[in-house]
Amino acid sequence: MSNSLSTDELAALTAFDTPTICNALEIVAPERRAFGFNRRPLLSPLPQAKPIVGYARTVMIRSREPSPRNKADARATRLAYYESIGAAPRPSICVMQDVDGPDIGFGAFWGEVQSNVHKALGCIGVVTDGAVRDIDVWAKDFFVLAGTVMPSHAYVDIVDFGKTVSVAGMVVSPNDLIHADRHGAVVIPLNIARKIPDAASLLAKREKIILDACKSPHFGIEDLRQAFSRADDIH
Repeated sequence: MSNSLSTDELAALTAFDTPTICNALEIVAPERRAFGFNRRPLLSPLPQAKPIVGYARTVMIRSREPSPRNKADARATRLAYYESIGAAPRPSICVMQDVDGPDIGFGAFWGEVQSNVHKALGCIGVVTDGAVRDIDVWAKDFFVLAGTVMPSHAYVDIVDFGKTVSVAGMVVSPNDLIHADRHGAVVIPLNIARKIPDAASLLAKREKIILDACKSPHFGIEDLRQAFSRADDIH
């Protein structure tokens, strides 16, 4: 992908949490203010995890009923999916939609084995509205946002991959750039991704003026009015 970000550019994005990235997007791409992020809450079972940025590998699963595919075809589909996980651009992030509905996460695709397999293939995390398990033996430093935690994998299997998916209301296409942390996830359009760190730093400077004012022992509404005015002057 010709417009893939460099390692340093990806690292610059991980310096910020996902809410800050969303705020920066409001400056750089104000038309995206009301979409591009998860619209329903996702569980962060590893809240100490740091923010991640990577390229989406999209996949759909279901688990309520046995797969209509025979074992050989199901294995071939899964291996083809794994091959996509390790393909360029990297690092990859799995964005997995559970299509069973209306309940979230009937059976868990993700656990000790899948987190380790995906990590070994160059994937750095998963964002799913489905279920996960084995949290205590999860692959080290492998990020996760999930719809729920469940004990069984039931009949879970891959329905399709490499197509546009919707996870908790966030619409994601293959190779979209994803930023995620314990708050949620957001799609960053690649054509504006390099502008995001400067926008985020600008917002931090504006917020610092207001936050510093709040620390004054004599803080009042006039101090707040002046702080807002000074913050507005930072461009």
